[in-house]
Amino acid sequence: MTKIVFVEDDPEVGSLIAAWLGKHDIDVIIETRGDQAEMVIARENPDLVLLDIMLPGKDGMSLCRDLRPKWEGPIVLLTSLDSDMNHILSLEMGASDYILKTTPPAVLLARLRLHLRQNAGTRQSTTQTASASAPRQQQAIHFGTFCIDPLNRQVTLGKETILLSTADFELLWELASHAGQIMDRDMLLKNLRGVSYDGLDRSVDVAISRLRKKLHDSATEPYRIKTIRNKGYLFAPHAWETSH
Repeated sequence: MTKIVFVEDDPEVGSLIAAWLGKHDIDVIIETRGDQAEMVIARENPDLVLLDIMLPGKDGMSLCRDLRPKWEGPIVLLTSLDSDMNHILSLEMGASDYILKTTPPAVLLARLRLHLRQNAGTRQSTTQTASASAPRQQQAIHFGTFCIDPLNRQVTLGKETILLSTADFELLWELASHAGQIMDRDMLLKNLRGVSYDGLDRSVDVAISRLRKKLHDSATEPYRIKTIRNKGYLFAPHAWETSH
């Protein structure tokens, strides 16, 4: 049975959503405090984390930010705050989706199932590609001061070690392995997760944004991982002569 940890301090909202999802074979563990949620998530190892924003102890945005480097599953914010800025900020902090509490239950269920399917596809694809691509990944690749070592899962830029989650490392490796080539979202999702781009999934864009920040690329005019308008992303092989 699919398991979700739902961090929600309103007992009525928590019980209503848990009951609805329970009818569709999703087991919901409710935690009411943000500052206790990480411990519960580590203990339960759920398939998805559902977060309210306004929480006692630690707000949902901060929880998402702190949780993302440690946990690779989908994180969905479920909130009554209808704000474009909050929506954008949550995605920048690593959230997979931002859903309003006014969303019809059937639509909420469909979107959660989408993230669950994609996450299952990611796990399966990672397992399959790890063995299939092992010989190719024995060799580190260098671009100026930048080095990606797949054997030790280590990324360095000059003297700095860049810490990346497994998912972000795989995305970086995919881009760098095709340096100088344009990679669209559909190609990246198929190669990394084994799923097709549905026109709505922004996980690649969010991960690219995280990579740019960690690799000291420009957020407004990126030159290391470039955006090619209406086509996709391009890892620039000659943009790494300096570490900044």
